[in-house]
Amino acid sequence: MDLINFRVGQKTISLKILDILLTERFEDNLTSLPNDNKSFIGVKDYMETPTPIFDLGLILNKQSTQASNQLLSNLFNEWEEKQYQWFNALENSINQNQIFNQSDDIQQSNFTKWYSNFKTENEDLQAIIERFKIPYERLYERSNMIIQLVKQGAIKQALQELSHERSNSFMQLIRLFESAKEQIILDYKPIIIFTTKDGRTPHIGLLVDKVEDNISYQKENIKPLDKLTDIGFDIDPQTKSMMCGLIKLEGKHSVLIDPSAIFRPAHLAQQHAEETEGYGLF
Repeated sequence: MDLINFRVGQKTISLKILDILLTERFEDNLTSLPNDNKSFIGVKDYMETPTPIFDLGLILNKQSTQASNQLLSNLFNEWEEKQYQWFNALENSINQNQIFNQSDDIQQSNFTKWYSNFKTENEDLQAIIERFKIPYERLYERSNMIIQLVKQGAIKQALQELSHERSNSFMQLIRLFESAKEQIILDYKPIIIFTTKDGRTPHIGLLVDKVEDNISYQKENIKPLDKLTDIGFDIDPQTKSMMCGLIKLEGKHSVLIDPSAIFRPAHLAQQHAEETEGYGLF
């Protein structure tokens, strides 16, 4: 069985090549129609056939990747703002010759704990996150030295050192925040997979994040659905109906998707798809 793997959020899904007519870049130009299905995002003409498009992120993750990315970008904005507030508080404490009442212990920093535990499939974003460590630790180290200068009454020298760190460690941090947010935007280039039930006409379109690779897999190596709960999939009955099984990849799993099940009538939802020699379920 020949399959193509796609990325949807932090998950990987697989579709049979025979189920795919075409993939194209998502341009956010769908026609909206009233519908109670939250994963339905609109209709697009393909081969003069109005084709319903569904967001697999909403189906599998309960949230679109675009929404997840926005939340992550907002989080970077919050951390960036907190760094500005921390730095400004340090500067004000020097100018007013007051005790700096914010944390100067990097091991207790919430931001340190957050970026140390941050994991993402986006390798470029992960690389940016790992670069926070050096300037952040240097800024905290230098801030302790500056605080000691203030205690010794060396206000002028403390302000000079602070100005130096503003141009170096602090600005490095700010540039990294901006790079991280840009990378989130650059990495998101969603595509629509136009699927088919007969190999000729479109059935539905599925919005995914990106194409990963193609593989060949034997039917007997596909694991049953009861293994899904072991790797973090929270499955409702409707979503479960479109999942054919688990495929083990290098270091992770993929879910084999049957796109025809999305529009399968309720009275057929528990029935197995009919196999044909040229176009079967497996």
